[in-house]
Amino acid sequence: MNKKMIARMLGVLFALEAAFMLPAAAVCLCYGETGAPLRGFLWTIALLAVLSGALLLAGRGATRDFYAREGFIIVALGWLLLSAAGAFPFYLSREIPRYVDAFFETVSGFTTTGASILTNVEAMSRGLLYWRSFTHWLGGMGMLVFLLAVVPTGKGSGYGIHLLRAESPGPSVGKIVPRMRQTASLLYKIYIVLTVACVGFLLAGGMPLFDSLCTAFGTAGTGGFGIRNDSMAGYSPYLQNVCTVFMALFGVNFSIYFLLLLREWRAALFDEELLLYLGVMLGAMFLIAVDVRPLFSGFGEAFHHASFTVSSIMTTTGFATADFNVWPQLSRSILCILMVIGASAGSTGGGIKAARVLLLGKSLAAEVRRMLRPRSVNVVHINHRVVKDDVLRGVNVYMAAYCALAVVSFLLVSVDDFSMETNLTAVIACLNNIGPGLDMVGPTGNYALFSPFAKVILSLDMLLGRLEIFPILVLFSRHTWNRTR
Repeated sequence: MNKKMIARMLGVLFALEAAFMLPAAAVCLCYGETGAPLRGFLWTIALLAVLSGALLLAGRGATRDFYAREGFIIVALGWLLLSAAGAFPFYLSREIPRYVDAFFETVSGFTTTGASILTNVEAMSRGLLYWRSFTHWLGGMGMLVFLLAVVPTGKGSGYGIHLLRAESPGPSVGKIVPRMRQTASLLYKIYIVLTVACVGFLLAGGMPLFDSLCTAFGTAGTGGFGIRNDSMAGYSPYLQNVCTVFMALFGVNFSIYFLLLLREWRAALFDEELLLYLGVMLGAMFLIAVDVRPLFSGFGEAFHHASFTVSSIMTTTGFATADFNVWPQLSRSILCILMVIGASAGSTGGGIKAARVLLLGKSLAAEVRRMLRPRSVNVVHINHRVVKDDVLRGVNVYMAAYCALAVVSFLLVSVDDFSMETNLTAVIACLNNIGPGLDMVGPTGNYALFSPFAKVILSLDMLLGRLEIFPILVLFSRHTWNRTR
């Protein structure tokens, strides 16, 4: 194991986190928050600088050998440690007095979950609100992808692909251009352009600059931390519609945008995962609009709120314009299904991903054909390409691990003795990085009533969901730390 390279990479990540806290500290100064909030950021930045220096010193002379094990360890440790350090501004400022709550809030931010323990968001200082929302933007594409895109930290055997595979969502990860660093850089350029466009449309609708930035961070990262107690309900229909569209756009596989840039219209627009994603989203919008029509003044208003909610839930953003907890059972059931399906692979959204649903459906069809005609050759195709057996095996293993973790987490969280609907949807919402669930954790509720033990379990669920299970499992496996490879 290349421990020096691991230390070096973690040192760079700590330095990046310290740099990303500087704008939040500047926001504190702009709004005259020179007391506890600013001190919380300054002390945390100083701590990160010391830790970064120590790790970079320990990583001097690191060899260029870099394998899958190092990639998994760096990603898992990086997300855990960045979340632990990112919680200190909340804790040191005493705006979140208990560290376990600050850790939960920060994990929820970095994993773009949007689950919150805050009962009064508007009471928080502007600097901390900015940092809270900005963690969504950082976590949306991933800190390691950012590191690959802009920081020359390593070369050698599979350096880039091992990090990207460990952090990026989806059943398989590949390069969209020949060099991995160029791939990461292109992904971030698309991400930044879409974010800037979202800010522009929000400003055009009269939203203040601070609100626009925080809302765009949550929309781009599909995170859902709002800066108002009513989430997006208090904004105009135009602003809500902007978020509806951009949430859906950030839930699309970013390789589709690359194909559009190359003007490969047919390959982009007829991508099977994209068609499934959009088909499920539009179908759910229409069904829910019909179901909730009696709750609103007309079908137009019902479709407006149904569209926003479906886009928010399926992309695992978690913004809300209405309390879907009081909607009819059919609508709530559809939303629960959308929570599990999630967005596209290669997007900033969570869930098990539309690509896996597509692969599972095609694998099931192929297995039925094989049972009927045992001697026939049945292969799975996506976009007219044969899907490799190792990808299908990975999907099956992922689903088995997902179901097992969901069951275990549900049992552990149930120790708090809340309703089954609360506990089950809390686990689903955290494991799929959605945020709001149903009952006590609905869009008008929060996670403050859970015990510290349950919050730790749900925090781990958020990390497991964002990193798609295996990096965290690898980190806690004894085989990872064996001297022999």
